[in-house]
Amino acid sequence: MEALKACYGDTSSDSDYESASSSPTLVHSEGFTPLPPPPVSLLNPPNSLGIYCFNGEGSQDFLTSQTSRIRSFPHVDGNYALHVYIPVCIPSPSKKELAAFLKKVSSHEPSLHAVDVDLPLNILCKNEEKLERAVLEREFHVSLGRTVPIRVHQIDSMVSMLRQKLQTQQRYWIDFSKWEVFVNDDYTRTFLSLEVVKGGLREITKQIEAVNGVYKLHNLPEFYKDPRPHISLAWALGDIGHSLKKVVEQVIKRNTVESSVKKWAFTCKFKGIECKIGHKTYTICKISEGH
Repeated sequence: MEALKACYGDTSSDSDYESASSSPTLVHSEGFTPLPPPPVSLLNPPNSLGIYCFNGEGSQDFLTSQTSRIRSFPHVDGNYALHVYIPVCIPSPSKKELAAFLKKVSSHEPSLHAVDVDLPLNILCKNEEKLERAVLEREFHVSLGRTVPIRVHQIDSMVSMLRQKLQTQQRYWIDFSKWEVFVNDDYTRTFLSLEVVKGGLREITKQIEAVNGVYKLHNLPEFYKDPRPHISLAWALGDIGHSLKKVVEQVIKRNTVESSVKKWAFTCKFKGIECKIGHKTYTICKISEGH
């Protein structure tokens, strides 16, 4: 899964599992509420030593990038990063509206980068079709637990217990209805995100509680209090939370008359839960189409 490649340590590992690395805790842009980390690939894109961009002539230029791998806990041989999450795919009808919103925001905040692509949004926005493909066609994730290191002997029991706790899930709708700005706790990254504040919040909260129970049995840190489920679509270096929040509010206010703000959000069906441990992805529960 491309979106999680960079978050589980060095990609040079030859084993089925990859050594763990973790993202810092996210906090609200005003520093009030602790938030769960996104998939760490948001911080560590695959080509973290540099980025490629199209020079307008069909070729690619290599650009120096300020991004680099960040380890919030030290690398230890035999540790593998665990991430439990809900996979999210943005429905096709919503992509154009979301791309238009990102284009407007990036025109005022050129430091924003596309998640998992490591390209500046204002470069991608020169071609809306390319923007939709690069930014919005990837799989996103709503975290249900902290990204933490576990030992190899814990893997089987972790997966087994997660499946036992979460096997009876029912289909429900998830509304990503609020644009929000988050900053990580060491103020090195800012994220532009869509938050779940209504539809799906109750169900996701219960799933987080179930994952917490399994984590606790494995002596792992539980999730953050008052979790705020979300997906992140763009990021920037440093703490630009205050200025980015102002830009988002201005764009929404300016376009309220000409375009429904609701079009800049989307709704999707909950289809299951997955668990990523190193390179391996485990299906914890899957909702069939006819369920």
